[in-house]
Amino acid sequence: MASIMTNAAALTALQSLNATNKSLEQTQARISTGYKVSEASDNAAYWSIATTMRSDNQALSTVQDALGLGASKVDTAYTGMNNVLTTIGQIKTKLLSTVGQADAAKVKTQTEITTLQAQMKSFADAATFSGSNFLSVTSKQVAAPNDGVQPDAKIVSSFNRSSSGAISLGTIDIDVESTKLFDSGLATDVKNYGTLDRQTSVYSTAAAQSQYDTAYATAIAGGATDIAANTAGQAAVTGTPAKIDNVSAYNLDITAAGVTDDIITQMIGKIDKVMSQLTDSATILGSAKSSIDLQKTFTQSLMDSIDRGVGQLVDADMNKESTRLQALQVQQQLGIQSLSIANSSSQSILSLFKNG
Repeated sequence: MASIMTNAAALTALQSLNATNKSLEQTQARISTGYKVSEASDNAAYWSIATTMRSDNQALSTVQDALGLGASKVDTAYTGMNNVLTTIGQIKTKLLSTVGQADAAKVKTQTEITTLQAQMKSFADAATFSGSNFLSVTSKQVAAPNDGVQPDAKIVSSFNRSSSGAISLGTIDIDVESTKLFDSGLATDVKNYGTLDRQTSVYSTAAAQSQYDTAYATAIAGGATDIAANTAGQAAVTGTPAKIDNVSAYNLDITAAGVTDDIITQMIGKIDKVMSQLTDSATILGSAKSSIDLQKTFTQSLMDSIDRGVGQLVDADMNKESTRLQALQVQQQLGIQSLSIANSSSQSILSLFKNG
């Protein structure tokens, strides 16, 4: 039926052209943005997932920065520790050479030892990065006398999201109380001093020294303060052997009053134990450094994996979209032609009256 009131063909052509134009706009948007899901209206579920994962990836980027900062702190401490180990080895060698020496020679050797002791303090104090020092610290009283200890240094190592959406942070903890070499806290505040400035008694006989060291170590392992451990160590010694009190690797002096070759021999044993403790401290730092490096690698891989996963959800396939764009452009041209033909059908009605 020919009608001048309703042009069904034109309506159909117009609907088809509108649909084509809408698809064309969508395809052009995907090509220009690179996303097939760029806003919630495109696909609410995928957009929500992608937004959350992008936020998590930004958090992981911050974790990566924290790991880098932590690695620098640990590496700085590790470097200082290695230099101290080398220096304490030199002190041990010089102590060995003094046994049997004349007093005048011992004075010269002590001058060298004092220089090395100062160098160890310098190494520890200089091992600072971004305000953090794991070797030279200052402990303060918390609630009672001699309860000051160093808290663990925490390096943020992971950002986790559970299946319920709850988030948590993982950390790599460094036992600074075990790695500290010097503690400049007050005598009334500090529980245990550092490896190099912890003062103990040195005896003239191996038997007495063994009794003292065993009791001292047992007390420390049980959580005692340096003061209490020293008291326990001295109480364990039988007899009255000669001794020198308040000796540390940092202040030992072979020219001090009462120091004999027998006591120097036990000083050598003390320094040897200090070297063992330093090795344990270096192991703590080395283990932390290794953990940080592994976590940095994992975090970067995780970030890359999340990027790929989000891309699978929201990235546009440019090969597909470019092909679709060409097809839609052709459809648009055909739609315009079809609409033009449909609109011209109304003109043909006039010819019926002209012929009449």
